[in-house]
Amino acid sequence: MKVAPALVFAMLSAAALAAPPALTPCPDKPNCVSTEASGKAQMAPIPFAGTVAEAQDALRRAIAAQARSTITREEPGFIAAEFRSRVFGFVDAAEFVIDADARVIRFRSGARSGHYDFGVNRERIDALRAALSPAH
Repeated sequence: MKVAPALVFAMLSAAALAAPPALTPCPDKPNCVSTEASGKAQMAPIPFAGTVAEAQDALRRAIAAQARSTITREEPGFIAAEFRSRVFGFVDAAEFVIDADARVIRFRSGARSGHYDFGVNRERIDALRAALSPAH
């Protein structure tokens, strides 16, 4: 049976949209937080109201409002960003998956180098959570 290339593309695209990207696991260091981690590195996902597109737009604006932030990749339901420290320019990388089924934003935010982050990634996620809260 021969399948038209357009049909194959449509099927693969639908499958890609159905399965949100997996988050990069946190390393075994105290410099990362994630909804997928366990122990001290674990944080609760960020709930959202409205559509996925509205949540993504609000998340994009909240990230852009953070000092020294850059969105490095964006696709429907997913944002990757980098945050640079003010003094030494250390880079923290973050990934956000907008989970339409669970109505939450899952995330991972961690230092690219070093062992400790002095709680910076947890504070950043708390600030984003506050910015995205309905009362904000």
